[in-house]
Amino acid sequence: MSKSRKDLKGRVLRKGESQRKSDKRYIYQYTDPSGKRHVVYANDLMELREKEKALVRDQLDGLESYCSGKTTLNYAFDRYISTKYDLKEHTRVNYKYMYDHYVRDTFGKRIINDIKYSDVRFFYYSLLNEMGLQANTLDNIHTVLHPTFQMAVRDDVIRNNPASGVMAEIKKKDGKNKGIRHALTLEQQRAFLNYIAESPVYCHWLPLFTALFGTGCRIGEMIGLRWEDLDYDNKTISINHAAIYRVMENGKSEFHISTPKTNAGVRIIPMMEAVEKAFRDEYEAQKESGFNVQVVDGMSGFIFCNKDGIIHKPNVINHAIKRIYEAYNAEEIIKAKREGRRPVLIPHFSCHHIRHTFCTRFCENETNLKVIQSIMGHANIETTMDIYAEATDTKKMEAIKALEKNSDIF
Repeated sequence: MSKSRKDLKGRVLRKGESQRKSDKRYIYQYTDPSGKRHVVYANDLMELREKEKALVRDQLDGLESYCSGKTTLNYAFDRYISTKYDLKEHTRVNYKYMYDHYVRDTFGKRIINDIKYSDVRFFYYSLLNEMGLQANTLDNIHTVLHPTFQMAVRDDVIRNNPASGVMAEIKKKDGKNKGIRHALTLEQQRAFLNYIAESPVYCHWLPLFTALFGTGCRIGEMIGLRWEDLDYDNKTISINHAAIYRVMENGKSEFHISTPKTNAGVRIIPMMEAVEKAFRDEYEAQKESGFNVQVVDGMSGFIFCNKDGIIHKPNVINHAIKRIYEAYNAEEIIKAKREGRRPVLIPHFSCHHIRHTFCTRFCENETNLKVIQSIMGHANIETTMDIYAEATDTKKMEAIKALEKNSDIF
């Protein structure tokens, strides 16, 4: 049985209370509904207890206001996020970031019972049109707001969820595919990889980009891949975790290992010959330059590393992509003009466009959607179907062009 904590006068202290030996001040520590830790100081124990009572009254007042629908959306969100005990830490941080950055200081100050459907719709459109947010970012905000309102509905604080149907209406009006990442064409994909292979400046990036284009892995999955995840005998790659670079509660950014949110994320990907060669080439290169020395949450032996022997940050890889395609485009324009042909230019793209490109190539050559879904690790087959539909639309145009050349239609 544990002993009770006591102050310097021998008085028993309650949970969260303590006394500093240095200046004999009393401290009360607690965590608010949003998960933030707070510390209250007092010169004597009686003063501390009075401050504790005031905190309890404030909490009860806030709860009473919430139950009567007179509290703010901010209070409702803080209450909602405090109940999500099963969220992965990086997901919780992302949710709080999206809310604090786009909602808390503006729309979040509204009284929850006064918010109507049209208010949410107006707020969403202001984010799109005035702040210039992409549809994908708005969808992330909606992912936080909708369940916050829904919890208030279930608590009988409000009658209806004012966010229900708003995103569906916006997507319908603005087009389902607004903000969607489009794949590189096969010609653009080849141009990018060939340029890297022949460039003395960028050739060291070839194994990483070959692996990305040849597996469709998410960037976190690729930079978190370890040598032990490769099975050369069976020509497979085990995807069972990801290295996530995220902002922590203390404001610092660090790498952490994250397991997939769904069972679909854990998967085995067949290893193409080009991808196997890329891994083997990287291994041979690192015999001379040095292997990855970073340890993240107990894991080590990561495949790819920068010149300092640690994992590449995703934004660094995206910056490398930009430098490469800009250098390529500049040279290609001059080369095409000299040769009297149309230049093959590479548009702006990021790491996730590479995943989308892999899935598109896959859809162009495979009709079994369940196979595609399994390799991609899509939890929802609708994601696979959307990409498949876009890919087959392109193939239909190619098929009609081929038919046109071989038909007798005037």
